Amino acid sequence: MTTAPLAATLRRIERASGALATRSVARMDDTLPWFRALPADQRSWVTLVVQAGIGSLVQWMRSPISRPKVTGDVFGAAPREMARSVTLQQALAMVKITVEVAEEQAGELAAPGEESELREAILRYSREVAFATAEVYARAAETRGAWDLRLQALLVDALLRGDPADALASRAAALGWTDLSPVSVVIGTAPGSATVADSDQIVDSLVHIGRRSGLDVLAGVQGQRLVAVLGGADDPVRATQMLLAEFGTGPVVVGHAVPTLSGAPESARAAEAGWRAVAAWPAAPRPVAAADLLPERVLAGDTEARRRLVSDVYKPLDAAGPTLVETLSVYLDSGGTLEGTARMLFVHPNTVRYRLRRIGEITGLAPTNPREAFSLRLALAIGRMHGQA
Repeated sequence: MTTAPLAATLRRIERASGALATRSVARMDDTLPWFRALPADQRSWVTLVVQAGIGSLVQWMRSPISRPKVTGDVFGAAPREMARSVTLQQALAMVKITVEVAEEQAGELAAPGEESELREAILRYSREVAFATAEVYARAAETRGAWDLRLQALLVDALLRGDPADALASRAAALGWTDLSPVSVVIGTAPGSATVADSDQIVDSLVHIGRRSGLDVLAGVQGQRLVAVLGGADDPVRATQMLLAEFGTGPVVVGHAVPTLSGAPESARAAEAGWRAVAAWPAAPRPVAAADLLPERVLAGDTEARRRLVSDVYKPLDAAGPTLVETLSVYLDSGGTLEGTARMLFVHPNTVRYRLRRIGEITGLAPTNPREAFSLRLALAIGRMHGQA
């Protein structure tokens, strides 16, 4: 192993540390365009880091047998925010320039006969600093990732509680939410027996899948449920299909799309209501839109589902005239037969066909479809009760 340079060499390096740092920063300014664009306070922090690095070199050279770790010595001078504004690649470029400057000055810094040993020590130390830099950034990324996951969980809780819009926006902005529109909330089953670490991995995977698809995704695991917020999905149900592998077995319910994150609690309420009621429809698709679960939601006591059936189905049908409401009622009561409905109304079966087609155009629900006929029957019952209230 190479022995430590003489004390005279170390004293020379200590005396020249300020000049070396100044020269290194000046060269960074000349050769690194991104460095010139840094704010003045961050450039000053870089100068302190370089000086700390040179000082750490002296301490490192004084311990040839047991080399001290340089992470705290070098990077303790910089605030944690540096890791956010300067990338790992950029930090390594600064290390490279500092080493180059030190090597160029080795002839002046070394005591007689110690130049080669000093150059070798600088090269060895530069490797230690490079590893230390990577370690700093890895720890910062790990800490930031853990914090982001906790913040996501808090945001999901706030959405489900219906917190004020400004609180939601500030938390989402801290997570890098780009406010893509529209926004929808998805609720499904979390993978069984998931630990905290597993939950973090699930959420992280959802976010990465979303980014690859051009979506904003925020997510959180709440007990047995996995909740995701999608931004930028014009078709939320289709977008959710790309995320299904991260959910556990069981239904996945998609709330309706809203224009911005401030309206996400409304989508979350619909998804929650659908989640509670979906067991009543064993054949429900996966994922299923909360709007397709209006009948089950009504049976579960969801007042919003009742309102939707009245406003979106019964009232438009009633406004079209009593003939359509009567035809629908008779058709449903007759077991869905054209001939039976025609006989009871004293009209031709083709007239019944036409009226049924008009009902489908007005409500978006086809009476000839058993599932949609169920929704229409509930809409008729609730609408009539609503008219008597």
